[in-house]
Amino acid sequence: MALPSPNLDDRRFQQLVDEAKRYVQQRAPEWTDHNVSDPGVTLIETFAYLVDQLLYRLNRVPDKNYLAFLELLGIQLFPPSAASAEVDFWLSAPQPETVTLPAGTEVTTAAGEGEEDAVVFATADELHIVPSELIRMLTAPRIGDQTDRTAELAEGRDIPVFQGAPEPGDAVLFGLPTAVPRCVIAVRLDSRVQGVGVDPRQPPLVWEAWDGGRWQRCETGSDSTGGLNRPGEVIVHVPAGHRASLIGGTRAGWLRCRVIEAEPGQPFYSESPTVREAAVFTVGGTMTVEHAETVTDVPLGSSEGVAGQRFPLGRPPVLLDGEPPVVEVSSPDGWQRWEVVEHFGRSGPEDRHVRVDATTGEFSFPPVLREPDGSLRARGAVPPKGAQIRVSRYRTGGGPAGNVARGAISVLRSSVPYIARVDNREAARGGVAGETLENAKLRAPEALRMQERAVTAEDHEIIARQAAPSVRRVRCLPAADDTPGGPVRVLVVPDAVADEGDDRLRFEQLIPSDQMLASITRALDERRLIGTRLVVEPPVYQGVTVVARLAAPSADADRVRDTALAALFRHLNPLHGGPEGTGWPFGRPVQYGELFGVLQRAVGDVLIEDIRMFAADPISGRRGSPVDRIDLGPGALVFSYQHQVVVTATDAEGQG
Repeated sequence: MALPSPNLDDRRFQQLVDEAKRYVQQRAPEWTDHNVSDPGVTLIETFAYLVDQLLYRLNRVPDKNYLAFLELLGIQLFPPSAASAEVDFWLSAPQPETVTLPAGTEVTTAAGEGEEDAVVFATADELHIVPSELIRMLTAPRIGDQTDRTAELAEGRDIPVFQGAPEPGDAVLFGLPTAVPRCVIAVRLDSRVQGVGVDPRQPPLVWEAWDGGRWQRCETGSDSTGGLNRPGEVIVHVPAGHRASLIGGTRAGWLRCRVIEAEPGQPFYSESPTVREAAVFTVGGTMTVEHAETVTDVPLGSSEGVAGQRFPLGRPPVLLDGEPPVVEVSSPDGWQRWEVVEHFGRSGPEDRHVRVDATTGEFSFPPVLREPDGSLRARGAVPPKGAQIRVSRYRTGGGPAGNVARGAISVLRSSVPYIARVDNREAARGGVAGETLENAKLRAPEALRMQERAVTAEDHEIIARQAAPSVRRVRCLPAADDTPGGPVRVLVVPDAVADEGDDRLRFEQLIPSDQMLASITRALDERRLIGTRLVVEPPVYQGVTVVARLAAPSADADRVRDTALAALFRHLNPLHGGPEGTGWPFGRPVQYGELFGVLQRAVGDVLIEDIRMFAADPISGRRGSPVDRIDLGPGALVFSYQHQVVVTATDAEGQG
């Protein structure tokens, strides 16, 4: 079986002729006779024939030659990128001293039949799990002064934590001895008098941490108090920005529990809950982990003392998004470190430089180039003959295998005292496979056209995708004509996987990480035009809630409901929704009639009795009045927010 021939350039004879004639119109407009009888056109066709034959032969070269051509153009295959996730490290018991997890602490998924089935992750930074306790408790009504309740708490009184008739904005504050960034805090409360009127399964409360300038919202785990209704404890995940500040005359690390406005249909407090006893202690910490494994002391071989030597690694690829690999060469004075550089263009004869192909894991030492006068010029130092070469440390991993599901990371591979268990509350994301040669063939013309400069909107989008391969969608909005000098906005949508398996995304999954935004900003800032102002951010997400009432036989009620909900979540999806199934188009309005058609196609001949559509805020959860059309700005996308489908049963004749 013959190997498929590459297609380096798909232009043919007639296309070459047409391109040449267009250049003639641009460069020599006085040449107006383009008929085949014109001698100049005869020359154009002659050269087009020769180029066509050259392209035919060029398209017969093997992939190895194509890779060499790409390297001559400065184009290399992109290595895989590593997935990342937030992992909680749970203490076996509250500790009196700080527990420190060093950077590089490894955790894995549970292995299958063989150990090789486990996916290894490592912490990206050092984590300090700081002990805590309650030193102050304040109540802060929406309108009025704060009150220190610490003394009353010590006396065992029942303390109302909000106003007698609670209002949105009422809060109770807990002061800790110091800030506890990235720690998991348990707030244990003894509530003897229940807050009247609230649903314990859905209390209108939010927990927040003070970062020195504003209150940051905290994620909460289990809440056995049912919204401060009964004795129990609340697990609070404190964000990284937590700072100690002076509030109410006391400098402390402050947390607060605040009443928020109830959503439509959500019960609200009619009386304040009370607290008789309160305690705070640290039960764990949270740190970002990456699908990467650190490999140490890997021998590469012995130097021959010549320029341009190459040494492959046994375990590629090499991850370059963190600390670079450490390459060392033996010498009489011990091991000498050689710097990993992007290219040898600025390397002098004495510079100990080395390049690495991250995809193949091949390390290259500097070459010697022949100058026009025949002399040789070294583009870097050469390891002496017989010197041993090793990679003392590098990181490997990456790829889609790291995109594990929520709760999959459950094994602590490194030995850390006092850590009992680990888990990830969110699915890992960002793992992308290394670039294929076919993709590089498509990318090469774009790279040559851009010349590493961001000029057009398309240039900005291409560079953004290259800087962060795990980005799902990118949209560049140039500065508006009515605002000269305004910023160029680059909107970034990360890839996400629905936890339910039915297109139900959570809002936080669609917000790109700070690391992703920083990588894109850095890449664009190096290539932008002078005077261009850049803003790299997520798009505006317009929440849409659809409430539908359908009529179906009782035996089919559950199936019809599930089918209708799946159709709504699939269609109103920023990643793969919309009419074409490739993601909701930026700025496209949502219309009542379109949703009616989506539901009707999904449920078939089932009667759709009523559909109502609401604009909703996915952050606050508020929604407006029913509308027939929701308009979106040019940089906005839709987000499905809490669709509701009610199916009423009918008898065999279709009567209710």
